[in-house]
Amino acid sequence: MRLLIALAATATFMIAEVIGGIVSGSLALIADAGHMLADAASLALAYAGTRLARRPADDRRSFGYGRLEVLAAFVNGVTLLLLAGWIAIEAMIRLTEPGEVLGGTMLAVAVLGLLVNAGCILVLHGGAGHDINVSGALAHVIGDLLGSVAAIAAAIVILTTGWTPIDPILSVLVAGLIVRSGWVVTRRAAHVLLQGTPEGVDAAALAAAVAARPEVAGVSHVHVWAITMGRMVATLHVTPAPGHDGRQAVAAARQTLHALFGIDHVTIETDPPGAGRACPHGADAL
Repeated sequence: MRLLIALAATATFMIAEVIGGIVSGSLALIADAGHMLADAASLALAYAGTRLARRPADDRRSFGYGRLEVLAAFVNGVTLLLLAGWIAIEAMIRLTEPGEVLGGTMLAVAVLGLLVNAGCILVLHGGAGHDINVSGALAHVIGDLLGSVAAIAAAIVILTTGWTPIDPILSVLVAGLIVRSGWVVTRRAAHVLLQGTPEGVDAAALAAAVAARPEVAGVSHVHVWAITMGRMVATLHVTPAPGHDGRQAVAAARQTLHALFGIDHVTIETDPPGAGRACPHGADAL
């Protein structure tokens, strides 16, 4: 419910800010609306993640619907990068050809945006300690405060000095925030889509931890990836140690992966002694 309230407030004001930016002629407001788009997308993805996670897998989607969140994040990140590029180009044009900016309208909209962001922070703060999605959304909204502050600063400068170039200059700073958010989202989503090793997981260390068990003589063909953020999958081969059978080696490997790496979805194949020492993919055999 917290996410829905914050999403509704952010999306509604984002539209209002775009209108305010067009009416006042302020690029900084439009840039801040672009940053709020990042916040709205982050909130929507967080809400979708919590909802989609409850949907069961079916015959056509054996891993469920979690990847929809990753696909949406990738599209969102690319869109933000394109938006930041447009803002930067428009800022260069306005610096060479300054236009009229209505400082009063700009200030009113920017202050309202600051209040909306502050309200969203209060709504999300209570749930940040219990939900990782809420924590991530809260971080985005806090970052958007800088965009609102930049727009307020630009409006004050225009009202007091009449120097309108401050508007495109500060809009470039906001565009930088959008680039940062867009790049982080795009990079993380692309890593998941490419089935890269999840952040914080070392495949070699994982193999070594399993191989250290007395039931296991060797580990090879280790692959670790994520279906979606926080949901990891692993496959590997284990060779039972002398005096132990394949079931014991597999059980030991599963226990280690769960206890040390939080990985519960594991496919393990057993190899006879001396087999599978070469490992063309994944971590080296141990």
